[in-house]
Amino acid sequence: MPNSGEQYVPNPQYEHFKNFSSNGMSFSEKKQVWLGISDVTEAEFDAMMAEEKSREPSVPQVGEMAPDFTAERLGEGRSRTGEYVTLSQLKGRPVALAFGSFT
Repeated sequence: MPNSGEQYVPNPQYEHFKNFSSNGMSFSEKKQVWLGISDVTEAEFDAMMAEEKSREPSVPQVGEMAPDFTAERLGEGRSRTGEYVTLSQLKGRPVALAFGSFT
């Protein structure tokens, strides 16, 4: 995200993904999109998918109790704060988790 006062200029290399939705796409089509925008090889992608598939049986399902964990709270500009929060400390309060890149 640009600092205040900076103009955001989208990378034209990714313009064709503007308003992109993968709804209705087959896994094979999604894979081709992923390979087109990432720097992983097809073999690396397949290995990553196989690893994720092998972990599926141990992943909590929607509606199940989430496992307790501790995570570091990030500060402004995603800087490390040294402050930690544990999920069980938030029992009874709404919790939102954001994974991924916010760039």
